[in-house]
Amino acid sequence: MTKDKTGRLHVTVRSGRKRKLSSKLWLERQLNDPYVVRAKREGFRSRAAYKLKEIDDKYKLLKPGMAVVDLGAAPGGWSQIAAAKVGAVDRKGRVVAIDLLEMAEIPGVIFAQLDFLDDEAPEKLRAMLGGGADLVMSDMAANTTGHRKTDQLRIVGLVETAAAFACEVLKPGGAFLAKVFQSGAEAELLAQLKRDFTTIRHVKPAASRQDSSERYLLATGFRGQQRP
Repeated sequence: MTKDKTGRLHVTVRSGRKRKLSSKLWLERQLNDPYVVRAKREGFRSRAAYKLKEIDDKYKLLKPGMAVVDLGAAPGGWSQIAAAKVGAVDRKGRVVAIDLLEMAEIPGVIFAQLDFLDDEAPEKLRAMLGGGADLVMSDMAANTTGHRKTDQLRIVGLVETAAAFACEVLKPGGAFLAKVFQSGAEAELLAQLKRDFTTIRHVKPAASRQDSSERYLLATGFRGQQRP
């Protein structure tokens, strides 16, 4: 353990025979990430919680009494923030989290292990919400192959599908927030969002690593009618 230029302690992970260099670098970055350390200290399940918190602090998306859908929610950092902001624990608001993976219980959050791509998913979600959603949010990322163009298409395709799903369950005036990665493949996605929402913004919270192309699309003012 050493100190970096700012005087903070820096953990160095030793290389082992069974540990790949990429794994070593990832582990070292995690151990030295101030947001990871802070999340553990403050009881959040992931550093991603601070990304949503920072976006909400700026744009005031989450309000008491709202109905929120968290797509690809596991391990639950975003659901934790949403539940606290909308008053889900006190049953003022409601948060429904869905994921293909299991997720440990979060107070105030209704969890369903299902695929949002299933034809019956929107109907099931509206039943759990007791109506439409005010916000659909997604911090999902598609599995990568290492081939840049293929990965860009996968990432954008996932967001396009999530946006189409949001239009199935959002109330008029609702919002959609999703993670994307900066690329040249977003034109069709942006056109789709501009048709369905009044305002589109690109957002990069401070909790997103500066060396990452990760950013978020925030679409507000859903124009459509909740579909039957």
